[in-house]
Amino acid sequence: MLIADATPGVGVRITEAIGTFNNDFFWSWVLIPLLVAVSLYVTIRTGVVQVRMFPEMFRVLRSQPEIAPDGKRAVSSLQAFMISAAARIGTGNIVGVAVAISLGGPGAVFWMWLMATVVAGTSFIESTLAQLYKVRDSTGYRGGPAYYMERGLGQRWMGVLFAVVLIMTFPMVFNAVQSNTIAGAVANSSASLGGGSGVWLSAIVGAAVVVLTALVIFGGVRRIARTAQALIPTFAAIYLVMGLVILAMNYELIPEMFSLIFEHAFGIREFAAAGLATVIIQGVRRGMFSNEAGLGSAPIAAASASVTHPAKQGLVQSLGVYFDTLVVCSITAFIILISYQEGTGEQLEGDLTQLAVTSQLGPWALHLMTLIIVLVAFTSVLGNYYYGESNLEYLTGNKSVLVGYKVVFLVASFLGALGSIDLVWTLADTTMGMMALINLIAITPLAAIAARLLKDYTDQRRQGIDPVFTRDRLPGVRGVECWDPEKADPADKANQVSP
Repeated sequence: MLIADATPGVGVRITEAIGTFNNDFFWSWVLIPLLVAVSLYVTIRTGVVQVRMFPEMFRVLRSQPEIAPDGKRAVSSLQAFMISAAARIGTGNIVGVAVAISLGGPGAVFWMWLMATVVAGTSFIESTLAQLYKVRDSTGYRGGPAYYMERGLGQRWMGVLFAVVLIMTFPMVFNAVQSNTIAGAVANSSASLGGGSGVWLSAIVGAAVVVLTALVIFGGVRRIARTAQALIPTFAAIYLVMGLVILAMNYELIPEMFSLIFEHAFGIREFAAAGLATVIIQGVRRGMFSNEAGLGSAPIAAASASVTHPAKQGLVQSLGVYFDTLVVCSITAFIILISYQEGTGEQLEGDLTQLAVTSQLGPWALHLMTLIIVLVAFTSVLGNYYYGESNLEYLTGNKSVLVGYKVVFLVASFLGALGSIDLVWTLADTTMGMMALINLIAITPLAAIAARLLKDYTDQRRQGIDPVFTRDRLPGVRGVECWDPEKADPADKANQVSP
């Protein structure tokens, strides 16, 4: 039980103190301005790659992986996309959007959209760099910000700091958020059926999460990738269809819904006492929690992919930002705003989406929504685990430490189901912000290298070939372990495609 439950007075004070620091200083005056500045810089530096190369993002998803040193197929571009999507498409898409609307009003949705479009360029940069500076392991590759901080910037201390903050953020805090959300969703369903919803139910749910997670993570990155590849399209399709059905049932309210979003986005009207600054902060913060662009997490999954050119996975991860925010988050926002056009009042943020779906489709839909939330959050647990493991391997290759990490991760999964959601979300905001700050500082000077990789990619595409990169094509760049010229497949270079 977290302190917020055990001693409410102290827990509330801790939550309020951290929240005040986040809202009044760190997010408002440091992180959001830095994220906007870096995103605009890389957008200009890459010629708005996130817009002009949008069709190319779908083409590169079909890339086939090579054979890893252990004789099995390495992680494919699509599987790496699914690992990052497993972490992206989680509580940020359902609970996080509900929190943003509850605290910031409908206008927060507009700022989520706008920032997703801008920061997709940042996602391209960080994921391309992760591919360039990745290293080999027995199952294929691993890498991420810690690796490009050490190899690209020559700053080992920075890589260590990032790895430590990430391990605190994803395997611990974010993992607790996912378990907490699963327990809350199950409790709502149980209560509607006349069952219990106390600590004992949360403990049972936490134990179930631990068992199912252990069955997957002890099978390695390939089992994580296969599980994500199986679950994500299924629950995403169910969720999107459900959202479209609700929109169709309320088609006459759609114009008013968009009007609410745009009016409140620019402070034309007040909503739930939220000023313009609150609207923007909530939209940007929850958008980052959801799509993770600039955060430095998605590049860890991007680095695991076996592709012929670093820019390919950069494009794939940019597509992930769009899918996460412009599609999945938008469906959540539409469901809530269609159902509560008069305002969300003091509704408990974590339950808001479930309540909205139930009000539209009837009591039975609560259980469908519970299933979706459980699947969404569970895949996020798996993605969170992989992010932590990759960075722990950066810090140490000791097998005993890795086994200990698995145990600690499973314990955090269990305790998260019992904790206070207010304190958990507040801690998530803080650690996520620190992680993003370190990553944004690192990718700014390295953006020029990613831009050179993009130029190499587009030059080869103009020649009508499927781009293949070797490190001799980027003279003067040090710290690159992979991409050996002698290991490039001549067949790849001769693989003609339509430009």
